[in-house]
Parts: sequence; structure tokens; C-alpha cells
Amino acid sequence: MVSIEDFKKLELKIVRIIEVKEHPQADKLYVLKVDTGNGIKQLVAGIKKFYSPEELLHKDIVIINNLQPAVIRGVESQGMLLAASDKDSLSLIVPEKNISLGSIIQ
Repeated sequence: MVSIEDFKKLELKIVRIIEVKEHPQADKLYVLKVDTGNGIKQLVAGIKKFYSPEELLHKDIVIINNLQPAVIRGVESQGMLLAASDKDSLSLIVPEKNISLGSIIQ
């Protein structure tokens, strides 16, 4: 079980994907640049099987903004996007309506 205090430690934020590149060392990964409304962050995401670069570019998504950075196959990831998946598909978590970049999910 996760306490409400633990959940509140996560900073879930609306961001916009502004750049999509293939990961130089992994076939299933993209390197994404996202606008957080307060700067640019880089994410490494294993979503290449499910989304083309064109589908991702300019898409607003939800990320964990305050996740400790990690190096994934030699590239730093400064957050994590949120997605739902089952055995056959994956769907990014996106805002239902237009909302300002950097908006916090509560």
C-alpha cells in the first residue's frame, strides 16, 4: 500500500513533446525532449513500437517530473512519462482538455 504522503511526493505534470529522436543504442526507445512550462527535460521512453515520431511531436502528456535521473543505454532520462498498457497495446496518459504546460496533477 502507498500512503497519501508517499503519493504526494510525486510531481505529476503536464508537458509537451517538442522533439523525438531514435535512441542511438536501442531499437525500442525514443529520446524525447519535453517542455515542462518551466524548462526543457529529456526523457528516454520505450514506446517506439506503439507511436511514430509524428504522432508524438507536439502531444501533451503526463510525466513524473521529480524522478531521480537515470542513464538508460547511455542516455540520461530526467523523468518518466505515464502510460497504460496491456499485452497488445500502450496508450499515453494525456489531458482531456487543453491546460497550461507545467500544470500539476493533484
